[in-house]
Amino acid sequence: MAEQNKRTRRANGESAIYFGKDERWHARVPMGYKDDGTPYRRHLTRPTRKELVEEVRRLEKQRDQGSAQQPGKPWTVEKWLQHWVENIAKPVVSENTYDGYEVAVRVHLVPGIGKHRLDRLEPEHLESLYRRMQANGQRKAGTAHQAHRTARTALGEAVRRGYAAKNAAALAKPPRMEEDETEVEPYSLHEIKRLLVEARRHRNSARWMLALALGLRQGETLGLRWCDVDLENEYLKLRRNRLRPRYEHGCAETAPCGRKAGYCPDRVQVRRETKNTKSRAGRRVVPLPGPLIVMLRSHAEEQARERKVAGDLWVESDYVFTKPLGGPLSPNTDYHEWKRLLQAAEVRSARLHDARHTAATVLMLLRVPDRVIDLIMGWEPGTSARMRARYQHVPDVMFKEVAGMIAEAIWGPMPAHPMDKDQDNEV
Repeated sequence: MAEQNKRTRRANGESAIYFGKDERWHARVPMGYKDDGTPYRRHLTRPTRKELVEEVRRLEKQRDQGSAQQPGKPWTVEKWLQHWVENIAKPVVSENTYDGYEVAVRVHLVPGIGKHRLDRLEPEHLESLYRRMQANGQRKAGTAHQAHRTARTALGEAVRRGYAAKNAAALAKPPRMEEDETEVEPYSLHEIKRLLVEARRHRNSARWMLALALGLRQGETLGLRWCDVDLENEYLKLRRNRLRPRYEHGCAETAPCGRKAGYCPDRVQVRRETKNTKSRAGRRVVPLPGPLIVMLRSHAEEQARERKVAGDLWVESDYVFTKPLGGPLSPNTDYHEWKRLLQAAEVRSARLHDARHTAATVLMLLRVPDRVIDLIMGWEPGTSARMRARYQHVPDVMFKEVAGMIAEAIWGPMPAHPMDKDQDNEV
């Protein structure tokens, strides 16, 4: 027994195996270091040496592959999601993407599945959450899909780091998207003309035609600066995206305003105004049609008059589209202006992003080559075919045109209708 209790000198990183006074075999397995830099060892005990050696080898293999559980208590879903969104996702994703993740985690995922242990989360737990989110019509399927995508990304990272054996969200079935939530109907040329007529009565009228004619995203349009616009050579450069502002209270703690941070009289903006476009393809040069050049020249003159009237109150920023006293437009204000424009033009309501679908469809109707459409819309070469399928919508007139072409190719030129002959004779 004394021989069994004898411990020999071990190399650094080697596990210690010994027979204890409790007449069981014990092992101390080095697993790395804790956050504070101190060594972390896992203690194991088994009734026989053979069982213990097998368990030690299994644990050492997990350690060497990076899949062993880290020190401390097992992760709960709540603790992991909060850690993931703040410490893993936030430093590497855009501000807007982080906002979407943070809302999904805080509002839906943590209250719904946060109490489960991370390594015991099942697909059924998520599917039950999605059903509860949609119960009594409280949440659209799109909201549940956002929560599902967030969970899938967060749990995928947990699997890569060895905290869970499977990604429950990748196995779960998200709710079915209803047709009215996915189908987009682009504006017709008649509706675009009505919007053009009405836009001329509003500030920043060229802003809406950049969306409807060229498919510029909201962030791209609001982030556009005059230094990126070349009216002489008839093009503009897209390089920056406007971000949604975020505010913190600026009022004193001793005399809080009692409002949300965005409505605080002394609010302080804590987010940068713009960021680089989302991809290399997004940083692009877009040609300007002649009428849009005229609109932008007129817009520049109107902005100069506003600057003169505002005087010292004007906030210089070089943005193409500004508030009445200068400075960048808020995306929220821009969205409400779009809704007012639709109502004034007596055109059906739609998302602002649907204007981008409209532009892609018009370019298709004009028989613009796919490669040129990809460049104008800012689509990556590897995803351009999928994006065209998503954004370009085939109107009924194109189906009728194709039907006529098929008929003529197979059956030959169709005879004129008798009514057409009578009309020709009358002329």
